[in-house]
Amino acid sequence: MRHLKSRYVPLAAFVVCVFAAGCGEVNSTIDKAQACLEAPKIIADLGTQLSNLANDPQAMEKALDETATKLNNVADDAANTTIKEASDNLAATLSGITVNDVNDAVDAAQKATSEGAAYVKQVAEACS
Repeated sequence: MRHLKSRYVPLAAFVVCVFAAGCGEVNSTIDKAQACLEAPKIIADLGTQLSNLANDPQAMEKALDETATKLNNVADDAANTTIKEASDNLAATLSGITVNDVNDAVDAAQKATSEGAAYVKQVAEACS
């Protein structure tokens, strides 16, 4: 009986390793799926905020910065390189937008909207 147990120890270790590796792959898929769901929602929320903040430059700049932070979080969690890079790039773009007055707010909204649309397209392609 003792000899039989010693044979099962390596087998058990192998099974644990296989399942652990498989779980990592499942987690990557979940991370990608989560990023695929979160990314468009973040951009849609930003679009809503921008239309409501057209006359409040400070609040618009804050919304852009908060969205950049959310996108950085998506990038950190994304298991997909395309989603990660696209999220990082848009986050950098949004963080770099300065909104000093109402005219800047219009320009910022246009830039964020066009860049956001391109981002959503990249993410959709990476998720399909």
